[in-house]
Amino acid sequence: MRDSFAWLAILLGDGVQPAGSATGWDRFLEPQLGTSIDYPTEIFSVDEGAAPRGTGRQFKSNDGNAVLAVYSQTNEGETPAQYVHKNFNVPRQTIDYKRVTFTFFAISAVHAGEIYYSRCNFSRRSGGTIHCFDLRYPAREKRAWDPIVTRISLSLRPLERG
Repeated sequence: MRDSFAWLAILLGDGVQPAGSATGWDRFLEPQLGTSIDYPTEIFSVDEGAAPRGTGRQFKSNDGNAVLAVYSQTNEGETPAQYVHKNFNVPRQTIDYKRVTFTFFAISAVHAGEIYYSRCNFSRRSGGTIHCFDLRYPAREKRAWDPIVTRISLSLRPLERG
């Protein structure tokens, strides 16, 4: 059994647990532009360094089958719809899910046996910053990943500054 799938089975044994619990969830904070997010540290145990876009980090599973990038970037005045149009030039038939509102977008596509999921929240209160994560994982593990993706997605928010 692949490492990421084994961790999914462990994490989902009794359902997803609260952040910081024994199942290995923690909160990632990107302090420069201010993004916070819950993520399963037992799955994303390898720190890959800087995220490929914006300011943040990228993590992967031990087996390399799952990758999570969490990042912030300054908004150059784009709406979520404009951002999606500019940055997601993928064939329409690969898009599995797409939701675009005035304050965020979430998009999921299936390609070559992998699911790609991206969500960005557009914040006015944190100086026009875009708070994002991109996630890639095996399509054959979709059912196991669904609650994990949901928790990560719902936890994405601007970092509260005191």
